[in-house]
Amino acid sequence: MVPMDHGITLGAVRGLKEIESTIDAVTRGGADAVLTQKGIAPRVHPNKNDAGYVVHLNASTTLGPDENDKRLTGTVEEAVRAGADAVSFHINVGSDHEPDQLAQLAEVTADAERLGIPVLAMAYARGPGLDGDEPDALGHAVRLAEEVGADLVKTGYSGDADSFEHVVESTRLPVLIAGGTPGSDRKTLEQVRGAMDAGAAGVSMGRSIFQHEEPEAITRAVAAVVHDKLDIREALEITV
Repeated sequence: MVPMDHGITLGAVRGLKEIESTIDAVTRGGADAVLTQKGIAPRVHPNKNDAGYVVHLNASTTLGPDENDKRLTGTVEEAVRAGADAVSFHINVGSDHEPDQLAQLAEVTADAERLGIPVLAMAYARGPGLDGDEPDALGHAVRLAEEVGADLVKTGYSGDADSFEHVVESTRLPVLIAGGTPGSDRKTLEQVRGAMDAGAAGVSMGRSIFQHEEPEAITRAVAAVVHDKLDIREALEITV
């Protein structure tokens, strides 16, 4: 999955100005789904490919007083009308905004169950005194997603396969990893390979994909690790 809801958070950054061409590139590369905010739906869906489509339901900006304070930007009903195959919602576990976000996530999962659409919970460990890469904190976040009724969960990567296995084992939901701050192709593929070795179901990487100089090539490499079990050396050859 390639999330491209960052236009609210970051503005019209590289890869999002002409989002149609970026989505075409990543789907040619083998992305299983793309994700945007509801207002972008008319530009990207239905598109000329078979990728799934996810609408994200909350957001914040880097210009605001607290980026962790994600507020509702849409409803499940709006997402269904936009043609979404699923919806997603971001919760920062451990932050000052956790109580409100937890209640909102519970409402989203209830609405989604009524309308028959899956929910991806983006559950991160972010707050005062929290290490966002710590396996126990990540494990708590993914378990929370299951308890509240999500169908799959995205979270941060703990840094290695051994520690991330604890995160995966904390829930029965399919677990996806976030890409985080963009790095080298090797770093990206090492994260993907480590997560898959730990039992993750896949990845949900945004900036590492859509801001890449060759989004189609890096998507193809990531998809090969996820679906074809390629090792890092083999996958790197795809990006050349």
